[in-house]
Amino acid sequence: MRTLDLTPLYRATVGFDRMANQLDRAMTADTATTYPPYNIEKLGENDYRISIAVAGFAEDELSIEARENQLIVTARKAESETKPTYLHRGIATRAFEKSFQLADHVSVTGASHADGMLHIDLERQVPEALKPRRIEIASGAPKRPALEGTSETVEV
Repeated sequence: MRTLDLTPLYRATVGFDRMANQLDRAMTADTATTYPPYNIEKLGENDYRISIAVAGFAEDELSIEARENQLIVTARKAESETKPTYLHRGIATRAFEKSFQLADHVSVTGASHADGMLHIDLERQVPEALKPRRIEIASGAPKRPALEGTSETVEV
């Protein structure tokens, strides 16, 4: 795999370090880790769901943490006093940590665990200040603000 040196980008830009770090992380991420399998669904305009197959794990053995723009799901199997003897072991219950990079303004709204699946619901909540707004166009001559010391507006 080729590596990409982003050092010149850091010297030539201001405020883009987060984007450069994400690009660097994506380039160096180990894409061969497929355990546990998961789906990412788009449910609506601003709603998403991550579904992770967690067969063999109980709710108290799973942990979901959201920090900054990252979602981290971990699972640790509780130690049992008696070790079962398997004739065939096809259900992997090994510990894992799976992380997902979230876009700006995406937050976790809930999580549920049923039928061996962990569902994490996400919503993109764009602040009002960042949403596009329509500017009304007035007809007629523009009015200037009142001059200091007077209460009249001046027609242009």
